[in-house]
Amino acid sequence: MNYDTIPAVRRSELWEIRKSPAHYQYLVSHPQEETQALIFGRAAHKFILELETFGDEYAIAPTVDRRTKAGKEEYAAFLAESEGKTPISRQDMDVIHEMDEAIKRHPVACALLKTGEHEVPIEWTDGITDEPCKCRPDVMTEWDGEKYIVDYKTTTSCENGAFERACKYYGYKLQAAMYTEGVFCNTFETRKFAFVAQEKNPPYAVRVYFCDPGFVDDGMTIFRELIGIYHKCRISGMWPGYKDEVLYGE
Repeated sequence: MNYDTIPAVRRSELWEIRKSPAHYQYLVSHPQEETQALIFGRAAHKFILELETFGDEYAIAPTVDRRTKAGKEEYAAFLAESEGKTPISRQDMDVIHEMDEAIKRHPVACALLKTGEHEVPIEWTDGITDEPCKCRPDVMTEWDGEKYIVDYKTTTSCENGAFERACKYYGYKLQAAMYTEGVFCNTFETRKFAFVAQEKNPPYAVRVYFCDPGFVDDGMTIFRELIGIYHKCRISGMWPGYKDEVLYGE
């Protein structure tokens, strides 16, 4: 079964409930539109994590002037030959190659991302709400004698404090908790969690972030709150928006 069609809640959807249940319902009923940024991000993930099957899903587009007749014909022939694959420009592929080389030069990041199992779908049932959940860790591997769940992120900056702010904004604590819980429910193994973050611009600097137990515990607190809201809304069929507030004077 395709991962996206598994009838279970995932982290990116559950995170929307922090705004309101209405935001969650809109997200799941309106699939995200394809953008070049999304295509590039998925291609980079695929190349860096699963190079051996990259060519099954992506094809490098010829550099042609599609305003000309010859260019249009050459590009049309390329699309026909690579039917079912996502086109990637040569320029984007050059960037992805440079990003991959930067990871290979970072011994810890390379060890975490280039070994183990990649993109394994995991399903489990939450023990309190009985709600089905799912996740798909980028990597499950071993490093320095410990078992790890590893997630690869592209980011604007790995400067001190920058990725930490991204963790708060994008719900990375929730992700660490859900993935850790999902793996435990399937394997009865408590794994450590790490992020490999890479800047999206030259020199494509890489930084590894090891999550301490408190980071994951905070994420589990967020998970319990959000999965509880999700469960109540699903049972009631009511997906309210923002709560009204009282504004007080000074």
